[in-house]
This record gives sequence, C-alpha cells and structure tokens, in this order.
Amino acid sequence: MMTYLRIGIPIAAAVALAAASPAAGQHEHGASTGEVLGKVDFRTSCSAGVRAEFNRATALLHSFEFSRAIEAFSGVLEKEPSCAVAHWGIVLSQWSNPFGGVRPPLVIKRGQEAVARARAWRGGKMDARERAYFDAAALLFDGAPDVPQRDRTLAYERAMEKIVADYPDDMEAKIFYALSVNQTALATDKTYANQLKAVGILEPLYKTHPDHPGLAHYIIHAYDHPPLAARAVDAARRYAKIAPSAPHALHMPSHTFTRVGYWQDSIASNIASAESASKLGTYGEVLHAMDYQIYAYLQLGQDVAARRVLDRLPDARAKFNPDAIGGAAPGSAGLYALAAIPARYALERGAWADAAALEARASAYAWVDAVTPFARALGAARSGSPSAAGAEIARLKTLQEKLTAASDADWAARVDVQRRIAEAWVAFAEGRRDEAIAALRGAADAEDATDKSAVSPGPLAPARELLGEMLLEAGQNKEALAAFEATMMKEPNRFRAVAGAMRAAEAAGDRVTAAAHARELLGIAKAADSNRPDLARARELAGKT
Repeated sequence: MMTYLRIGIPIAAAVALAAASPAAGQHEHGASTGEVLGKVDFRTSCSAGVRAEFNRATALLHSFEFSRAIEAFSGVLEKEPSCAVAHWGIVLSQWSNPFGGVRPPLVIKRGQEAVARARAWRGGKMDARERAYFDAAALLFDGAPDVPQRDRTLAYERAMEKIVADYPDDMEAKIFYALSVNQTALATDKTYANQLKAVGILEPLYKTHPDHPGLAHYIIHAYDHPPLAARAVDAARRYAKIAPSAPHALHMPSHTFTRVGYWQDSIASNIASAESASKLGTYGEVLHAMDYQIYAYLQLGQDVAARRVLDRLPDARAKFNPDAIGGAAPGSAGLYALAAIPARYALERGAWADAAALEARASAYAWVDAVTPFARALGAARSGSPSAAGAEIARLKTLQEKLTAASDADWAARVDVQRRIAEAWVAFAEGRRDEAIAALRGAADAEDATDKSAVSPGPLAPARELLGEMLLEAGQNKEALAAFEATMMKEPNRFRAVAGAMRAAEAAGDRVTAAAHARELLGIAKAADSNRPDLARARELAGKT
C-alpha cells in the first residue's frame, strides 16, 4: 500500500485561509505525518487496533477524497480482515461525488464489482447496523446500468433514513442521511426544501462537533444556491482549517466564495487546492480548481493572471486520466474544465471571434461536449458571422436530445438554454430584433428556473446578463439596466454584469446610477491587470483619473 505523507499547502494561500478562519482545535488523523483531516468517530464492531485507520478512511470519504478513502478502507481490511464493514466505505467511495451528475456505465460496473467482492468476503461479518450501512450503499449500484439514477439515489436516501430511525444516537448516520437528502434535491425546486431539511440536521451537529469535516462540507453544499449561499460563509471559512490535508477541503469554500462574489478568497482556495491535488496526482481536482481560478480572475479584470491559468492547461491535460477515481472532482468535471477554461477566457473578455474559433474536443459526456459549440455559436453570432453558428446550434440540439434520452434532466435543461441563447443571438444579428429579445428573455427565465451544476463555478455566460447586453445594443436602456441588476442579485460582483449596468444607466441618462455602478466596478477590479474599455469609462464616471 502507498502511504501518504504530509501534504504541502502554499504558504501565502495557507496564511490567507488561516487569517480568514477562526482558531479551532484539531484532531489529526495520522498526526505523525502532519496529516490533518478533521475529527471523525465512526462506531464499528472492529477491534480497537484499526479504529484510528477506520476513522481516517471515513474522514477522507467525508472530504470526497475517494481514491485515498478506498485505499484507506482497503488498508483496514488488510490489517484486520474481520472488519468487514470497511467494504461499506469502499462501495460508497465508488459512487464518488453525489453532485457529480449521471454516472456512466463504468462507474456502475466498478460499484457492482465492489459490492460483489464484499458479498463474497469470507474474512468476517458485519453487525446489523453495519450491514444496514452496506446494503444502503449497495442500492446505488443495484440493477442494470440504465436504471434511472434518481431511482438509485432515492432508494439510498430511504435506506439511510431507516438507519437514522433504527439507530437514533448514530451521528454518522444522520450526517450521511443529510447528504443523501441534498443529493436528491431537484434543481427546479426553488423552495430548496431538501437543502433546508439537510441543514436542519447538520447545523445542530456542527455546533457541537465543529471539527467534523462532513458537517462543514455538507453545509456548504446544501447552501450552494444564490439565495442561501451567504448562510454558508462560516462553514466555508472553517472547512479548509478542519481538513487542510484534503484538496477538496481547500477547494470547497470557493463554492460559497463564488456565490457571494468573494473572488480573492476563491483564488486563494483554488491555488491551495490545485497545488495539493497535483502532489497527489488527482488532476481532475486540479482542473476543477483551475476552472474556479480563471472564473474568479476574470471577474477581477485580471486577464493576465487568467491567461496564466489557460497556459497551464496543456500540462494538466497531459497528466489527467478521466477514468481514474481520484478525488471529489470526477473525470467528467475535469473534462468540463478542459472545455470551459478556454471558453470562459474568450467569452468573459468579449473576444467573440476567439470564441468562434475554439477547438472542439469530443468526450464521453454530452454536457461537456456542449461547452464549445455554445461558445462557438455565441462567438460567431456576435462577431458578424451568424451563418457560421448554424452547425453549432444543431450540435447543441443533438446533445440536448441525447441528455434527455439518458434521463439527465438537469443538464438537458442547461444545454437547451444554451441552444436558445445561441438562436436568439443569431436572430438578433440577422435583424430580427424583437424575436431575438423575446427568445432570449425566455431563455433567461428558463435558466432562472434551474441551477448551475456543482462542476461549474457559474454559467459560461449568464442568460440574463446576455439579455441585458442585447437590450443595450437595441437601445432599450432601462430594460437593459433592469436585466443587469437582476443578474447582479443572483451572481454578485460579476464584472460584465456590473459594467453592463454602468453602461445601461449612462445610456438611459441616469448618471447617478451609472457613477454608483462605476465605483462598484472599480472596487471589484481594483487590482485589474487588463485594459478593458469598461474600466477606463468607469474611472471617468466615478470622477477618477
């Protein structure tokens, strides 16, 4: 077995994260190596001799460090074959990130093989509670590969709910049940009933167990929605301190930081996460962190820094194995980042011709393959070549149909919004302005009815922000201002939304509002390294030189 030694964190990033977090006591799994993963106490029927190893494995699982968790649970079995409940941790780790989208057949196959190995195990037995945990995890892989994923996750949720009912003093059961409740939340449910149910379980436990990695982690996930995100700031500030030896614990706070527009905090989190993940060779996690990094840099107007992230992409691509189990970011998330990073660099800077010329690379995931056609179609329509967008729009339609057929309703809806955005901009470029505005307004409403995926820091280009840009070009300045300000409510501190609001207010003759947005933009981009025209205009409107 491989032994992991101390995981280094860049000094500047560690200092920044430490300064942002309150001091807290730490329970160190593997203290002799300096590894810190938080405090976990998972009760088992195994001997005291493997208790620390089992708790370490569970702590890794709580931080979505799946390959290391599998290795750690396997190490428990190697040391004590009678500790059969370790198979539960291996099976659940095979499911990987609960928010990682529809599982491909390879993942289902691996999970079924892990279940079969456990059932054939002759080294020991599980007690009734341990067997309930294992049987619940096995439900995630039950049946043929084409069983709808929602059927699997709902069955798992029901099984975890029963464990909580049967063992009401089992804190770990409550934590994993809360995660299962969040996993089955529908993106279209804007009451956030499941998410609020989950935090209703997690938050009281977090108050009494502030060093448990799963509690802080799952609170961040439950609140990872625009109206709720500010409630997760405390957990986000703490999580990186609880489990700094887990790359995902270094990254996960940036989900909250992105939602509330704390760009510099997001950058620090993802620099630390990418460097930690690279030491472990989990390049899906590296790429995921890079996607969040470039998104944040672009919001700050730091285009030179963003370009440096883009320039690191070939090296990360060469080291990345999309089929590896790895960490929190599944292979699909790494593939998404490979497509999204160059698309973001073009679209956020309004480099439409560059977007139209992006290179498309095929993957095993339709929603990943939609990234480049969307960017190319939008770029073509907005750079004076709307006819070139036709093939890209047709590609988006095919991919959306493929996702629908695969019962991936969330991504099918997102790709459909991308298609509708592209079609609207083609219509606008061709002079059908009223039709275009109506179509883009509908796309924005549809996007508001769903939510972004956890694999992405945000849309490649928010539909309502694009509506503001179209309305501004059409001379509907007050309507444009309303669209930009609505975007800012959902996506705070976005450069293009704030800059658009500034331009729309000025065009509408509202210099007071224009100056206010100009000052806001200059505050966001106070360390900008680019010469975007909006910054020069903001200085003029704000009365600065």
